[in-house]
Amino acid sequence: MHFLLTILISLSTIVVTAQQSSDTIIDLSRSRTNKPVIDSTIVPVAIASDPKAGFKDLFAGKPEDEGLSQVQLNPRAISFVDDYMAKNRKSLEKLKGWGRPYFDMIDAVLTYHGLPRELKYLAVIESYLKTYAVSWAGAVGPWQFMPETGRRMGLKVNAYTDERTDYYKSTHAAAKYLSELYNIYNDWLLVIAAYNGGPGNVNAAIRKSKSKNFWDLQHFLPAESRDHVKKFIATHYVMEGDGGITTLTRDETDILKQASNVNPAAKNLSAAELTNSKVQAISGRYNSLVITKYITFSIVEFNRYNPDFDKLITHNGKYELRLPADKMDLFMAKRYDILNESLQIMLDSFKQSLSTPTKTQPVKKPAK
Repeated sequence: MHFLLTILISLSTIVVTAQQSSDTIIDLSRSRTNKPVIDSTIVPVAIASDPKAGFKDLFAGKPEDEGLSQVQLNPRAISFVDDYMAKNRKSLEKLKGWGRPYFDMIDAVLTYHGLPRELKYLAVIESYLKTYAVSWAGAVGPWQFMPETGRRMGLKVNAYTDERTDYYKSTHAAAKYLSELYNIYNDWLLVIAAYNGGPGNVNAAIRKSKSKNFWDLQHFLPAESRDHVKKFIATHYVMEGDGGITTLTRDETDILKQASNVNPAAKNLSAAELTNSKVQAISGRYNSLVITKYITFSIVEFNRYNPDFDKLITHNGKYELRLPADKMDLFMAKRYDILNESLQIMLDSFKQSLSTPTKTQPVKKPAK
């Protein structure tokens, strides 16, 4: 029986992408216990104005109360995701633990390049986050670059140095390549397919199918690339426990943006406070404590104006920040310094996590 995943997503959410072989590992640790039924009457809903928010046709949804949207996994992906969950659950559970420091570093780099943080899951299906992973075709590193593509993206690849194995440098290179592919296709599903099989295969599938919709052209792609996209969809759901802004169509994006103009702080603030405040859409891993330090604002008051700020900015990468007018002016003047310090705190935490030795199981001596 098909397994349908029901999820709640916040009005400000994010995006994703992928490439590589069919023997990679993934699982769904946050899947819901209920098994809802597919509703064929659902009207697609929308999400952010950012063009990178267009994870086309992954999910279908409908508006709900309290500024939330109920989203269901696209029926054409259900069977694959269901099977993938059953096969890879244990592996992903383990990766969620030991991979957190790597995810934090990748988040920071993707944010720097203006890309959705969920794209980090591409490294999961590419290499299972293994630095020295090597594919049958000769792709190397956590992002599985072929030598020529790696060099073109600025990595040193020669007999003495292979920066494809450098986590930080290869992540910057991957961000540049993903941006390049998105500028070609404006559709993350096609980007993922191209990352795996190359733009040539995607362009040929578009010509043969006379469509730019992944679900229509998928059978004109190599099987590995077709499955790669579906693995990414499954991984996104596995790791996030839900969909995101990047999992809706471009049309849905526009609709949801209109619905998302209601600021949740309105319930906490008086009419005068609302009138004398300003709202600014921000993206990136801002830290509330760093913001309040720079603008000399009480953290209690900040949280009253911006409910669940740290949780939502971490999960979604975006937030409709509201502050008193004078404090917003300070924030805008210092926003780049605030973001840099916020990212530095996250990177320092990442480095500290990597330098902290982990406990290993004692080696059992063989019986004599």
